[in-house]
Amino acid sequence: MLNIDDNKEEKWIKHYSSTQKMLLVGDGDFSFAVCLAEFGSATSIVASSLYSEEMMRLKYSGAASNLRELEELGCTVMHGVNAHTMNSHPLLTHKLFDRIVYNFPHAALKRSEANIRQSESHRRLVKGFFKSASDMMEENGEVHVTHKTTDPYSNWEIEKLAEEAGLFLVEKVKFRKSDYPGYENKRGSGSRADESFPPGNCCTFKFGKSTSL
Repeated sequence: MLNIDDNKEEKWIKHYSSTQKMLLVGDGDFSFAVCLAEFGSATSIVASSLYSEEMMRLKYSGAASNLRELEELGCTVMHGVNAHTMNSHPLLTHKLFDRIVYNFPHAALKRSEANIRQSESHRRLVKGFFKSASDMMEENGEVHVTHKTTDPYSNWEIEKLAEEAGLFLVEKVKFRKSDYPGYENKRGSGSRADESFPPGNCCTFKFGKSTSL
């Protein structure tokens, strides 16, 4: 499924190298995958979404063109991948990755972001992702989560959720959307699913796996 050409020159875009095996989770309209694929080795990337391909095309105006480009570049695209159970997905079982990336994880919005029950829904999503991702990391692999750091998003306690899954913080880096040409972060749910939102103050949290596990 993944094919990395060792003879090609290594290329970097921010934290990501063309030599890394990458799994992108919940990738909206796949614009982040396109950005990385164009810059590096598309054949080393698996881009995944919770939704079916049909639903993706209905939700996101750019999905069809992004899917075409990823196919042409040789990127592996997977639909119907649940962040909680991806480690047991038939096509991902026994696959290990150097980087597992989830930008702006977000459960379906049913209440205001400040609502405690809504916050707990988000926390359950992220906690399940961490547990699943921890089984899919190469020895020196990392899990990256880009997340807003202001209230009420800071109440998710990303670092604590990662620690509970046996992960430790390697680094926290300021996220700038401009570092990823063509990337459009999407709301993802409701009538405004295809709209972008201002990232505001946010960081990419990089986690490694504790060697004691």
